[in-house]
Amino acid sequence: MTMKKSSDKIKVAVITGHHPYDVVGFQTLFRNLPGIDAYPQNIEDFVTDTGESRGTYEALVFYNYHLPTPGSEQYPMGGSVREALTTLGDSKQGIFLLHHAILAYPEWPQWQEISGGIHLAEDGPVHQDQVVQIRNVSPRHPITQNLQDFDVIDETYGASNAENNSEILLTTDHSESMKTMAWTRQYKNARVFCYQSGHDRAVFNNEGFQTVLLRGIQWCAGRI
Repeated sequence: MTMKKSSDKIKVAVITGHHPYDVVGFQTLFRNLPGIDAYPQNIEDFVTDTGESRGTYEALVFYNYHLPTPGSEQYPMGGSVREALTTLGDSKQGIFLLHHAILAYPEWPQWQEISGGIHLAEDGPVHQDQVVQIRNVSPRHPITQNLQDFDVIDETYGASNAENNSEILLTTDHSESMKTMAWTRQYKNARVFCYQSGHDRAVFNNEGFQTVLLRGIQWCAGRI
């Protein structure tokens, strides 16, 4: 296996599906991340890619919101979403769950293990355009090292918090939000980073958010 140089761009699949989002704002965000070579794609394209690129990415950023479990239907080109996702963690390919992806596949134990057991409360409270104060509780971790606390305008979830075997990096005391906002985990051989923020341009353009996003990808890929 060829070792990656720190100067090489990090090849990343950005996987979407089953949730509306600002396409131009989102793709502009990833195009402007220094050192990142991002390939946004719907999850069906990720599974059926005839270029056989799935294993060539250093990290996978999930921004999808499929419910309740991954589909097991076979595509004409072969394979299914469930089969593809079942291989997560078999290698050191990093896994990044961004925003609504932390709530995807709520009835699939494997995704719950990856995410840290996150689920919406019974009434599923979701609030948009909230001013959320983000607090760095792990200033020595590579993702949040020396990061100052910051505010974002974003969507909040009334959801459970990350489980005890997660390393919590960012929190908030917002009354309409889950407390844990960013955390890391290990899933089999893969580093996992989960980040609740990321609804629209109001947060895409936020410097603190961009810093955490970039470092999160770098950390998942084993570059920092």
